[in-house]
Amino acid sequence: MSTLDPGSPPTDELPFFVYGTLLPGEPNHDLFLRGRTSAERAAVLPRALLYDGPGYPYAIDGHGRVHGTLLTAAPGVYGELLGLLDHLEEYLGPGHPRNLYERVVREVELPGEVAPGAREGQGPPGTRAWVYLAAAAVTRSLRTSGSVIAEGRWVTGRPPGGPRTP
Repeated sequence: MSTLDPGSPPTDELPFFVYGTLLPGEPNHDLFLRGRTSAERAAVLPRALLYDGPGYPYAIDGHGRVHGTLLTAAPGVYGELLGLLDHLEEYLGPGHPRNLYERVVREVELPGEVAPGAREGQGPPGTRAWVYLAAAAVTRSLRTSGSVIAEGRWVTGRPPGGPRTP
């Protein structure tokens, strides 16, 4: 899965899906997000796996679900927030060999919400969002020797009272 289909709408000011140290209550939430978001709501990234990393998690494409938060940038700070998150996630540009993460567009689900005109039994509505997935070299390493966080929830993947590193 790549970033976008050629016929996709533009990626101007998409929300961000976060699943690790940027979650509410985690150390980077207040450092990077306080005063920079206008909305935060529970969301799920389908077709992804969450791996435990050294101090923070990595999501990769896979057969699972990753639980997190969908963030909407506050008016007037989108560019600033995008730059801060790219820096935090060590994203230097699409496919850059020194990327720790790749910033890609994915469809995320919004549990507990109902899409307009949805029929009973249909899944929750979705929205497109920026997601930071592990870069190719990191993904290869995780697939061979990483530890999957079974529930796809970072807070349950860390031992109680464990270190809260960025």
